[in-house]
Amino acid sequence: MAASFPPSPLLSTTHLGVALRRWRLLHRVKQEHAAQLFKVAQSTISRWENGVQAMEPPEQARLEQLLAARLHAAADQALARLVNDNPRPVHLVCDLTHRLLACSPARAAQFSVPLGELLGESLWRFCTAEIVRQEAALDDLGWRSLLAPPSLEFVSGANDCAIVPIHQSLCRWTRLNLSDGTAARLVETL
Repeated sequence: MAASFPPSPLLSTTHLGVALRRWRLLHRVKQEHAAQLFKVAQSTISRWENGVQAMEPPEQARLEQLLAARLHAAADQALARLVNDNPRPVHLVCDLTHRLLACSPARAAQFSVPLGELLGESLWRFCTAEIVRQEAALDDLGWRSLLAPPSLEFVSGANDCAIVPIHQSLCRWTRLNLSDGTAARLVETL
């Protein structure tokens, strides 16, 4: 079984603040309006964005709802079809929550449960120690900035999980911005 890790890397105070600020800028939402959405003071939004104050679980859940990648637009659905029809072992996840959005047949064949049981679910619980380390380094690498590296390659490590097995291999993450400004991550086994 995979080692026990936090439910999602989204929960770091710095990461949440950066994600909230990016969402506000992409959607042209002022801090005052964001404060109304979260039922907090405008100064609280500022403290969250600057990493000075941690969000409480209800606010984290609300932010996750706002930032979760969705494949609603036609272009995003076309991306999902490209992943679903890919002959190589690839899958697409929400960049922040690690929820499975699309999966190639080659990757789905490695799972011990039907793909339908994993679609929409976070794959974070199956990650390896190497994936955790790589995820923790993303902000320092500028992964979520406008000048983000186009992709990142690293050795994945291995887990002992039959549900979503990860075999040590070279892995490539590519961050893709979706139509609504949220981000997805293409995960390729090289």
